[in-house]
Amino acid sequence: MDLDFAPEELAFREEVRAFIAEHFDDDMRKRMAQSKNGYLDKEGQIRWLKRLGEKGWIAPDWPTEYGGTGWSLSQKYIFDMEMALAGAPSTSNMGLKMCAPVVMAFGTDEQKKQHLPKILSSDVWWCQGYSEPGAGSDLASLALRAERDGDDYVLSGSKIWTTYAQWADWMFCLVRTSQEDIRQKGISFLLLDMKSPGISIVPLPTLDGPRPGEEEINQVFFDNVRVPVSNRIGKEGEGWTYAKYLLQFERGNPYAPGLTSMLNKVKKMARVERSDAGGALYEHPDFRRKLAEAEIKVEALNATELRVFAGRANGEAMGAVSSMLKLEGSQMQQQITELALEAVGVYAQPFVQDTWAELDGRTNTPRAGPDYAAPVAPYYFNYRKTSIYAGSNEIQHNIMAKMVLGL
Repeated sequence: MDLDFAPEELAFREEVRAFIAEHFDDDMRKRMAQSKNGYLDKEGQIRWLKRLGEKGWIAPDWPTEYGGTGWSLSQKYIFDMEMALAGAPSTSNMGLKMCAPVVMAFGTDEQKKQHLPKILSSDVWWCQGYSEPGAGSDLASLALRAERDGDDYVLSGSKIWTTYAQWADWMFCLVRTSQEDIRQKGISFLLLDMKSPGISIVPLPTLDGPRPGEEEINQVFFDNVRVPVSNRIGKEGEGWTYAKYLLQFERGNPYAPGLTSMLNKVKKMARVERSDAGGALYEHPDFRRKLAEAEIKVEALNATELRVFAGRANGEAMGAVSSMLKLEGSQMQQQITELALEAVGVYAQPFVQDTWAELDGRTNTPRAGPDYAAPVAPYYFNYRKTSIYAGSNEIQHNIMAKMVLGL
């Protein structure tokens, strides 16, 4: 493997950096630096996505026939890494990264024409309807009923942990259309308008302490909600197949660029903060050891991701590899947030609930400690979720044991 970039790849890197310098404005930078979960608000995210869209860079993983970039593996790597190192907002929203691949692979021509252009333009925001109160990692036990009534399905039940459902225009949703001996056989995949009568959304508080209206997750209730049968993806009862296909994209996203950025932030903090011995924390042998261990793991994950995504570019299915990436990536996210918490020390003690308050003029009260300290504790608490969402890490171990080791 040649690890050196070719001249045209170095030129592309400079183009990416120039785009970031011009379009990742000061307001976005300040808000991302104070974000408690790595997101902007909806307006900020859409503003960023539309800027990428105008450049033609919003969907690097899409086929060119649908508006993708046609980038090489090296260009995708450069783009992801430069965006992460700059602290730019993620382009990994659920319409672009999860719903669209399923529509492309299994949707009708009409569904593609209806949904893909609006996803690409960021004019329609999507949420994911998978987990339920009694069906999380054991997703096949989902119970949201979809009973056929003429040309409609009538939905009754609820979905939970629905990320930014309050922003969503549409949801891609797994529903139970029949009861079968094998639970997976009775599941269908629907696309539904979130403005449909009978849908209600209840926010769920998380440990990072979101302000009202900024909650990251919600429970969505369905009270006799009518969804046209024409909104079903593929065949009735085969939604589990489409769901597994989608999970490869949810679990198989690159982690290394974001982890590299997180580590760099910790290093900057550690060069400023003092250790108990009196010098910079970065020079303390024990903390340096922890940083080195984390950096080795991130570099190993980076090399693995490059190899895996090269295989994907050649048409190889990810399969259980997506579980491996999700497992290691989520564990490293948590490990690095722990290092950040250790780095800021006592400045993490005054828990700041509204980290955007100063930016939005909601307070004149000065904070304790440097600006970078305020989001560290909320970010740490928020990232306790990573070993649970997209299938808990215990489930990922089981998937790999079954699919790789045959246990």
